[in-house]
Amino acid sequence: MAANSSSTGSKSSSSGSGKQSGLTPEQVVSTFQRMRQEQRSMASKAAELEMEINEHSLVIDTLKDVDPSRKCFRLVGGVLVERTVKEVLPALENNKEQISKIIETINTQMQTKGRELTEYREKYNIRLVSEGEADSQGQTAASTQSSEGGGSKSGTGVLVS
Repeated sequence: MAANSSSTGSKSSSSGSGKQSGLTPEQVVSTFQRMRQEQRSMASKAAELEMEINEHSLVIDTLKDVDPSRKCFRLVGGVLVERTVKEVLPALENNKEQISKIIETINTQMQTKGRELTEYREKYNIRLVSEGEADSQGQTAASTQSSEGGGSKSGTGVLVS
């Protein structure tokens, strides 16, 4: 997931728009990559919480059909405690609601981060390798592999830096 400045670096540092913030091309790219990594980690956390909601839903659906006075066990802070279904069910439903709210917050933050990334890309004219350069590099790699007898055409989109 490498990003490259569309200019060679000396070109952007000598232009007026490149000196607005005084950042070197390497700093711009590293900041962009950091921002993308933050967005990826938010997406990962949201997916993890979605899985947790699915687990909560499964347990809630199972416990709804059970006698409320029946004994059940719940893991609280690493300790297994004995409760009744009527005590555990409302807590699970409350947890599920709270997790849903957290997911909504994370999704909002991801959208905001996405807008920031877009603005940053436009400000510093950043192109991702997969946006045009990879096509020509992938074709070159595929033709090199086939001419060398590699025969594999799955080399597109690979960048070694």
